[in-house]
Amino acid sequence: PSGSQASGGATDLLAAAEESLDRLAHLAASLLDVSRLQAGERAVFPRAAHVGELVAAALEALGPQPRPVLAEIPSGLPEVMADPAIAERVIVNLAGNALRYSPAETPPLVTARTAGNRVELRVIDHGPGIPAADRKRVFQPFCRLGALGDSTGAGLGLAVARGLAETMGGTVEPEDTPGGGLTMVLTLPA
Repeated sequence: PSGSQASGGATDLLAAAEESLDRLAHLAASLLDVSRLQAGERAVFPRAAHVGELVAAALEALGPQPRPVLAEIPSGLPEVMADPAIAERVIVNLAGNALRYSPAETPPLVTARTAGNRVELRVIDHGPGIPAADRKRVFQPFCRLGALGDSTGAGLGLAVARGLAETMGGTVEPEDTPGGGLTMVLTLPA
């Protein structure tokens, strides 16, 4: 092969290796989170934080994606009491799942609203959704639904997201998306 073909192959190989290493690092971090959550050892440092800033940081942390995650965060929302680093991880996990299962023509959307003394952040997708019978099970570590089994995930994202949210006094709950799909609702204290 010519020099340019050989260097192109090496570049592709390096890119694939880097992607695999990123996946491995993410898996290791998720496994560590699960073990810490199960041991009750997760240190949390909540402070007042702007929802818009948390969402922006999380979407930036997702890294370059072939398609976007849209965000419509209204102004005037109260600040939430959250550990910004942990809240970012929760939003990254939820938005990453939404990206994985959303059809290409309908990108995921992140919205927020006030609900009493809490703020609800919704990560909305129009993918296949989760059958009602499986909604408790998907929050267990290593759970991957058969219909969605073509994904490369390890089945830790939702378990980690819910566990981390709970350490901040929050919740993560699934809802149907009107018109089809899944909406994951992250609720945090205002």
